[in-house]
Amino acid sequence: MMNTSISLEKLNQMSVGNMVEYLGIEFTEVTPEYICAKMPVDNRTKQPMGLLHGGASVVLAESVGSTASYLSLENPEKQVAVGVEINANHLKSVREGNVYAKCTALKVGRTMHIWDIKITNEAGDLVCVSRLTTAIIDVR
Repeated sequence: MMNTSISLEKLNQMSVGNMVEYLGIEFTEVTPEYICAKMPVDNRTKQPMGLLHGGASVVLAESVGSTASYLSLENPEKQVAVGVEINANHLKSVREGNVYAKCTALKVGRTMHIWDIKITNEAGDLVCVSRLTTAIIDVR
């Protein structure tokens, strides 16, 4: 399903200079079935009460889901994946360490991809569940 010929190094290089790099998100694993990334819980990703910001979790979820869509395009030179909907349920707070996202496909079609993203803490507890829908459009 996902193109694993693109290295983790290349995926992380694509993050330089944008929000993914700013929040410290790092892609850690890509297989044909899933993609994983981690994000630190620090001053960049916490809300004023010292907890992981829900918006940071959503950025992590959209980052891994969008990247999964990119890796699943039939023709990446002529197509692009654009997010059309994301939701998230925040289940547990996190104050420090890292959180880990694992993204798996629910549907990879010709014009639409739907991704399931589970975010866990360092103990493996479920912190957030998210679903991302991307539309596959032709590059103009």
